[in-house]
Amino acid sequence: MVALATLGSRIQELRLSQSLTLQDLADRAAVSVSMLSSVERGRKAPTVVVLARIPEGLGVTAAHLLTEPAPVRVRRAAEQDVVEEPGGWQRTILTPVVPGVNFEWIRSVLPPHCDAGEYPAYAPGSHEFVFVESGALRLTVGETVTDLGAGDSAYFAADAVHGYVNPGGTPCVYYVAALIMRSRARGTPTRR
Repeated sequence: MVALATLGSRIQELRLSQSLTLQDLADRAAVSVSMLSSVERGRKAPTVVVLARIPEGLGVTAAHLLTEPAPVRVRRAAEQDVVEEPGGWQRTILTPVVPGVNFEWIRSVLPPHCDAGEYPAYAPGSHEFVFVESGALRLTVGETVTDLGAGDSAYFAADAVHGYVNPGGTPCVYYVAALIMRSRARGTPTRR
């Protein structure tokens, strides 16, 4: 069982990671703003009913809020999500899943002359970092086109339409580290 201050901090951290205001979460959880604020500050112990509603509003289980987290989360190679996309490109989500954390580290392999498609803008405050391990990558962000080669890296604010293309004749291996400032629907993977 966690202390009140720790519980409150976890609730606040999850709320903020989903860009929710106190009012947003209060509405989702059917809890008053004053009760939610008091719980987040560790000043009031939530009733059993409130303790069931808050995690529901956050899209997590009560157990997630009440148990001590493991100090290290590991995602073994055999557990990594490998997705084969149309056109022959492959992406592997390398990062462990951490509820409330919208960060992903992805390894993609684009065959020669493959277009991975266009991706919609994410919420303001979203970021992507790209590193090309081998081959050539054409990164398009809005109207800006940037060609990257092996060893090159780039950063962009991901609140613009963006896309990835391998213009070369050899496979391109690249990595994307993404911090997306919105919660994703469960079961909806990000494509890079």
